[in-house]
Amino acid sequence: MSENHIVSHHNKPGLRGISGQAIQKLLAFATLIILIIFFSLMSPNFLIADNIGSILLATCVNGLLALGVTFVIMTGGIDLSIGTVMTFSAVVAGVCVTNLSAPLWLGVIIALMTGTIIGILTGLMVAKLRIPAFIATLGIMMMTKGLSLVISGASPVYFPNGYKEIAVGSLTQKLIPGFTLQNGVIIFFIMAIIAAVILNRTVLGRYTVAIGSNTEATRLSGVNVVGWLTAIHALCGLFCGIAGVVISSRLGSAQPALGQGYELEAIAAVVIGGTSLSGGQGTISGTVIGAFIMSILTNGLRILGVKQEWQTVVVGAVVILAVFIDIARRNNKGTR
Repeated sequence: MSENHIVSHHNKPGLRGISGQAIQKLLAFATLIILIIFFSLMSPNFLIADNIGSILLATCVNGLLALGVTFVIMTGGIDLSIGTVMTFSAVVAGVCVTNLSAPLWLGVIIALMTGTIIGILTGLMVAKLRIPAFIATLGIMMMTKGLSLVISGASPVYFPNGYKEIAVGSLTQKLIPGFTLQNGVIIFFIMAIIAAVILNRTVLGRYTVAIGSNTEATRLSGVNVVGWLTAIHALCGLFCGIAGVVISSRLGSAQPALGQGYELEAIAAVVIGGTSLSGGQGTISGTVIGAFIMSILTNGLRILGVKQEWQTVVVGAVVILAVFIDIARRNNKGTR
């Protein structure tokens, strides 16, 4: 069986698969609208301009992480380290800019390279060494969390003032007076478009679907599964690096204790958006919808005065519900 046959076979799901995926995305979009209506009715402060801006900016970070981990989950894998890799990338960049006097543009590149390198190491552990993804990424999560504290001296690393312009500045206001859209939001939407193109129009995207659908068949067809899985994890790491730049720019500093917990919201966003945890199925548009659901839920609960600990409980319940829906969807498809 030829390599092209395997790829084309996995890249053209049957009508049932397409229908189920479309229904899941429609349900996610309906949930998003219901949440907006609910919180708007419950609080007059929800739809004010400042709060909408806060929602958009909050979505950027989780959304970027979700975009990256979408590719990993579509291969049937998981990555629990994306939050701490994001933080580690920001800390490394911050140390280079503040302690080594590196220019800001170089700091950004260092953050992206750091995330990508960690992604490559993760991919090699999972694909080459055959370490289970859960264990490998859990180890990376703990290592990057510890290294962030070591490198920063367990203290925030503050960037020069100009760094904040990357995320909270507004290029649109300069181009179109009166129209303010923060740069972090623009970065998120641009990266979402790029991710969609990669998934739907490139060899990397086709192999992502093929590996997730049937890894062994893809390997037997002559595809270098180790190489492509490593590339997919590297792409995820790159998105973590970008998220690190955005969140550190938004805060004006790299917070070494930040990061753990972000992976849950990002993974929940991916699954809510219709990507199957068993691999082989998912869309970038669904992930974007899922990211907005998570940020609107968190923001709405905060607006209503729900305590932080109960917000965490709700997010945990949403993660469980999202996984349950994915399992139910797979079981339903298997019985047909």
